[in-house]
Amino acid sequence: MIKKSSEIQPNVQKEFRGGTGETTILAFMNEKEANGAGRLFAKMVLEPGSSIGQHVHETEFEAYYILKGKALVNDNGTEVTLEPGDAHICPDGSFHSIKNAGDTTLEFMATILHTKQKEV
Repeated sequence: MIKKSSEIQPNVQKEFRGGTGETTILAFMNEKEANGAGRLFAKMVLEPGSSIGQHVHETEFEAYYILKGKALVNDNGTEVTLEPGDAHICPDGSFHSIKNAGDTTLEFMATILHTKQKEV
């Protein structure tokens, strides 16, 4: 399967998960296409000052891979600054949040995988 960029429509969320500003989600694979292995496969974009609020992952885990910009990640209560090439994994049962900590656009890949395979 091929998806051209014109087929990947941006989904803009305001104050996503209790965060600030806007989060643009460019999901390139949905849960059905992933055969139930996960529910989010996307490039995320946060403008300066925007954030995704703190949230817990239950029966799943999430990974971020920073592509561009500077991120402040709350990893289960510990804040760490991440830059391009850095990654963060939020295990099942843990919480996290992410904020654009720079003065340019923050871009990162986000993947949420199920800890148990789901039926599609």
